[in-house]
Amino acid sequence: MRRALLLTGVAGAICQLATSVYARNEYTAEDWPQWLGPNRDGVSATRGLLTSWPEGGPAEVWRKRIGSGFSGVSVSAGKAYTMMMDGEGEYAVGLDALTGKELWRAKTGPIYRESQGGDGPRGTPAIDRELVYVLGANGALEALDAAKGTRKWAVDLKKEFGSVRPGWGFSSSPLIEGSTVLVEGGGSSGRAILAFNRRDGRLLWARQGDKIGYSSPVMANLGEVRQVLFFTAAGLISVSPISGSLHWRHNWPTPYNVNAATPVLVPPDKVFISSGYDVGGALLQVSWEAGKASVREVWKNKVMKNQFGTSVYFDGYLYGFDMSILKCVDANTGVEKWKARGYGKGTLIVADGHLVVLGERGKLALVKALPNEFIEVASAQVLSGKCWTVPSLADGRLYLRNEQEIVCLDLVARP
Repeated sequence: MRRALLLTGVAGAICQLATSVYARNEYTAEDWPQWLGPNRDGVSATRGLLTSWPEGGPAEVWRKRIGSGFSGVSVSAGKAYTMMMDGEGEYAVGLDALTGKELWRAKTGPIYRESQGGDGPRGTPAIDRELVYVLGANGALEALDAAKGTRKWAVDLKKEFGSVRPGWGFSSSPLIEGSTVLVEGGGSSGRAILAFNRRDGRLLWARQGDKIGYSSPVMANLGEVRQVLFFTAAGLISVSPISGSLHWRHNWPTPYNVNAATPVLVPPDKVFISSGYDVGGALLQVSWEAGKASVREVWKNKVMKNQFGTSVYFDGYLYGFDMSILKCVDANTGVEKWKARGYGKGTLIVADGHLVVLGERGKLALVKALPNEFIEVASAQVLSGKCWTVPSLADGRLYLRNEQEIVCLDLVARP
């Protein structure tokens, strides 16, 4: 068993090294290639943010009408990708990141309407060099040519794996790990978590039996073991990205199966999970002994209840939305440090020592990422309507959307 753990750790380290080299060569602060950015943690490497804005906000680079949906904007190599829905169906869309000009659109499924939350796709594209991976609200997983939008392969999760579309639609964003694309598919008969070859779409493995949630998976190195974390309807599970075998599980039931926020890694060996509906959050510590993982709740309370917006960890603290209240929480103790209202159920990312906050009704704000006090250094009304999509920041340009349009703003000083 000890030898098996050693081999697993070595394999995980090699995999981690390969992934880090890949990320270092492919992506810089100029890219935002997937859900929550290059490291899937909501933290941007961008520096030199403008902290003084004119009355109308940062300089507008472009603004474009687009169909409904909550898909985020992924950016790489001068192109931006998202998903939307119009009167004819659901589409993945490729745009020129500097001008907003539409380069292509590819139909990925029929119309998806939802009376309570909103219409259209939820998942954010993941970019892998020349391919873009998307998961639509109706359960279509597709790999598209990044330059032309032509389909390379496609899998219908409902037809092929017996997946049942959750009440608010398939909402997870695909995760690329080495040569594998990982998704929470919610399939029947032990096919809840699925892994596909990223080049040809071959099924590599299908494991676990959890009902589907609304969260997106994240890679982690906990106890020197490379693992992928899925926040399913039942709770947080850790599985091997190579085989799908279960490492550990922590039950976390939430009404209506709405485990939606992405798990947040807290170095070196902890992970934060949170959900709404008066459930709250918890910090879990993962340790290994004799090849077996154990999970301990460091703290659990109702200070940070992430209904759908994921918190961001930065310098020892968690910044996020406790329902409609922006908060800073000590990551190691769960103690609230400050709170602020006025944004509704917003979303945020971190860049250059600041929180970039998008309020539920389109208020954009720059807030210092400090634990001792709330300091909003700039704000502007840049969108209207419902804004539930997390911001994307690439090459100093901020990409925001509501259910009708995308706006690109310049957040840094340029020659």
